[in-house]
Amino acid sequence: MTAIENKNRNIEEAKSVAVAEDSRELDWKSKSFMASMFMGDIDMGMAYPFPEQSPEDKAAGDAVIAKIRAFCEENVDGEAIDRNEEIPAHVLKGFADLGLWAIKIPTEYGGLGMSQTNYGRILAAVTEYCASCSATLSAHQSIGVPQPLKLFGTPEQKKKYLPKFAEGWISAFALTEPTVGSDPANMQTVAELSEDRTHWILNGRKLWCTNGTIADVVVVMARTPSKMVRGKEKKQISAFIVEMDWEGVSLLHRCRFMGIRAIENGLIEFNDVKVPVENLVGGEGNGLRLALTTLNDGRLGIPVIAAGGAQACADFLNRWAKTRVQWGKQIGKHEAGARKLAFVNSAAYAMDTLGRYGAALSDRGDVDIRMEAAAAKLFNTELGWQVTDTSVQLRAGRGFETASSLEARGDSPFPLERALRDARINRIVEGTSDIMHLFLAREALDKHLSQAGALFGRGSIGSKLKLVLTKIAPFYATWYPKLWLGGLFKTWGGFDPRLKKHLKFAEKNTRRMARTLFHQMALRGPKLEMRQNILARIVDLGAELTVMALVASRAQTELNRGETANIDRALYWLDEGRLRVAKLFGELKSNQDLASTRLANKLLETAEPLEDIDVEFTPLPREYGKDLTSGRQTERSSQGGTVTDSPVVKSA
Repeated sequence: MTAIENKNRNIEEAKSVAVAEDSRELDWKSKSFMASMFMGDIDMGMAYPFPEQSPEDKAAGDAVIAKIRAFCEENVDGEAIDRNEEIPAHVLKGFADLGLWAIKIPTEYGGLGMSQTNYGRILAAVTEYCASCSATLSAHQSIGVPQPLKLFGTPEQKKKYLPKFAEGWISAFALTEPTVGSDPANMQTVAELSEDRTHWILNGRKLWCTNGTIADVVVVMARTPSKMVRGKEKKQISAFIVEMDWEGVSLLHRCRFMGIRAIENGLIEFNDVKVPVENLVGGEGNGLRLALTTLNDGRLGIPVIAAGGAQACADFLNRWAKTRVQWGKQIGKHEAGARKLAFVNSAAYAMDTLGRYGAALSDRGDVDIRMEAAAAKLFNTELGWQVTDTSVQLRAGRGFETASSLEARGDSPFPLERALRDARINRIVEGTSDIMHLFLAREALDKHLSQAGALFGRGSIGSKLKLVLTKIAPFYATWYPKLWLGGLFKTWGGFDPRLKKHLKFAEKNTRRMARTLFHQMALRGPKLEMRQNILARIVDLGAELTVMALVASRAQTELNRGETANIDRALYWLDEGRLRVAKLFGELKSNQDLASTRLANKLLETAEPLEDIDVEFTPLPREYGKDLTSGRQTERSSQGGTVTDSPVVKSA
């Protein structure tokens, strides 16, 4: 049952929305800092003092990261891995020896038992050397089998599989299909229960399965028989653990990409695969809910990786802008160069702040992080792309040149060209920025829909009038005036005056944002769902204001400890944030949304649709990708190259 029955949807849209709504986490287990902001409440008690990693947890992470850096310095050549599009077997085995396939798996199952904060720090450390390596590690345990098992697995499933990852098993996640991306309602992969009810029979194809071509085990999302609920068909999607050496599993193709070129990503076919009933995870029909819950933590890895990359760019550019002299001045002292330096450095601080906050919330375990995780993924990946692009621009031709070429002619081999290609996928993987906008918009509207959503559904005028009088009117009669007067009672005691003014700005505009969202909902009703650009701008406002509040909190917390190294970066970001917020509010009033829709419709009228291309696949050998963690390089002459030794060049 959807939250709102929207007559503006076509039949297929309605089906897709129904599946998405049914898969949402329905209850908020705690107050959410960001969700509250969309209702006009900036509760700094949830953000200040800024959460810090405990000394004990940091020491545990430091010890592991020191070993990782020592290993990577000797063994991980990011340039060669990128060039040959393959991670050497000894690197994958080395990661196994370091326990990196089981970073967050509890020690009782042989894992490292690391916190989410240390998990992100570890991924960021690996990314300094090779983004393909960190992407491989992340895909395995952010969305692969370990996390769903930790959250939803039975004791028997955990006992059977979690120790395998500590031994070096690799996993993947199979959701996307050739014709289905972010619309699981049209999923074609199916699983049917056998007559003797001992196993499920799985059939279908899955696309873009990162690690799929080298995985030992994969979690597969598949449609299971629908149920009838109140006279309507309810589609069910379930999750299954599938071992890749089972009969009927075929690797059809390894995909090649612009960036993170060494990831083992592929097209997988399941043909009458027999999956034991005990390998159903989370119960029948709960697959999408499992996936969405898993992604709450899974999405927190990418923001930390992006923040680490931004800081690496900032550190290098500071040195470069001081060394490079043009027209008699260091390029960092020219106004154009100074602006780029200020942006990259302040953005890195803001990204790191949001990434740390999300990880800290996850480690607490008692707060709802669905919006913070999605916002961190959206905000940091979009900003990370801007940072990397700006870094390339500041370094000009050297930014466009490969690190190997730079080194060969005696120039500083910082791999900005590779970093730019690697960073681009972050805006797509684990939920595109467009999907994150829609997800956050839906959650931002949740309180309003719970109060007034029934007005847009079926029901008599009398029942709706009763709802208005008994529920809706009392709520909005007290809530709405606070959006105009709430700031009168905020004092911001304990904050430095330089930060206090920005918190006042954030609080005032948080109430303005909440009013804007309410006005848009009241004005457009269910049609607001179709105005994706309006919703995206409101979501971006929420993200900007959230980050402003967190940056102010972190800066003040650091000042309280006598630390002043970051205050200038924080203040610059906050000043710029005011301009970005003003721009977003302006675009809500003046934009080209309807004009772009009209033009697109005319273009689509005359465009010829693409024709399907028939391809006959020759499945890859069953040995492909196997035993990589044992240290033996498998034969891949038709799929890749031979990794050659060359000086280790760190990634951004």
